[in-house]
Amino acid sequence: MKNENLVPKVRFKGFSDPWEQRKLKLLADFSKGAGYSKKDIIDQGTPIVLYGRLYTNYQVNITTIKDTFVKVRPGSVFSECNDVIVPASGETAEDIARASHVCISGAVLGGDLNIIKPKINIIDSSFLALCISNGQQNKELIKRAQGKSIVHLHNSDLKQVVLKYPSKRNQSMIARILIKPTTLSLPMRIN
Repeated sequence: MKNENLVPKVRFKGFSDPWEQRKLKLLADFSKGAGYSKKDIIDQGTPIVLYGRLYTNYQVNITTIKDTFVKVRPGSVFSECNDVIVPASGETAEDIARASHVCISGAVLGGDLNIIKPKINIIDSSFLALCISNGQQNKELIKRAQGKSIVHLHNSDLKQVVLKYPSKRNQSMIARILIKPTTLSLPMRIN
């Protein structure tokens, strides 16, 4: 992509508009998960996403949760479809510079998760998760992560990330292709 005019060299047929470029703080709202850890897991209850899931069972799109449950307590934070989650801490900067799109509502979002709520009329959540996990935004977050033995990433860091993005329809097409790479016949990059 040419930085001066934000027009990619490779385009889907029917898309010719230049891409936009904005800081994430202008494209989303931010919050945090709340107060659960691995020790709170029970056999049955309300599904929960803990930050460790993004390391041990990473998915771009979390569509079901069948293996981790908790008893809900006051102050719990629940997912809304289209949330994007990013770990707030981990062992390395590379570990925490990844994101998942939570495709379900009503799951508990555990502590140590940053929650991004994209403006759904502008940003496709799967596209955003892919950009944070693989694109230039990933490199930017790795540089912003702070700490030695435990590395931290704050919502204030996420807000400063610059996102380059096409129309929402184009974002959705890109995300679908990159999530199912076997259908891709040409080498492609997000940016």
